[in-house]
Amino acid sequence: MHESQPERQSLRQLVRQRRKNLSPAEQQEAAQQLLAQFKQHPDILAAKRIALYLANDGEINPLPTIHWLWAQHKEVYLPVLHPFTPGHLLFLRYTATSPMVRNRYGIEEPELDILQVVPHSTLDLICTPLVAFDAAGNRLGMGGGYYDRTLAIWHEHKLGPKPLGIAHDCQQVDAVPQEEWDVPLPQIITPSHCWRFE
Repeated sequence: MHESQPERQSLRQLVRQRRKNLSPAEQQEAAQQLLAQFKQHPDILAAKRIALYLANDGEINPLPTIHWLWAQHKEVYLPVLHPFTPGHLLFLRYTATSPMVRNRYGIEEPELDILQVVPHSTLDLICTPLVAFDAAGNRLGMGGGYYDRTLAIWHEHKLGPKPLGIAHDCQQVDAVPQEEWDVPLPQIITPSHCWRFE
């Protein structure tokens, strides 16, 4: 186990509890404020293909934002656990009629349909959920490394879709303990703020 793992795990538990403690009214308000941030964000307005996620475990709910993106004739994609390559994600087109299933983490994802899969390099933006972040753009995820693997090429060569982190304001911490595989984010959007670290 790496030196920072116990520290990362306790931070993960702390911040997950913090966001789970938000009331339904606070969650609803945060979702609307997130939508307001998206409506004025230049990268969002310029993008045609945007990967998002469905909320789980107290995450900020992007569904109002997804409905708005559809109304703007933008394509929305969701992550799906790769069936043959453990620890990796596929991205599938998501529409109002997409058949959905629950993955092994209990998270809803589009049913695997090879016709709806796109190479992630063809996306414009990947909006990533996260557990905690700090003022330097460091991101702490759930611990599976899925997004770190997905964003590795962008991190090393600035190729492929640009990542944007999405979080509640209460998920900001003083410092996220870093590991060598972590991918810091160039931007993080919260209900009250758009952080830019580029």
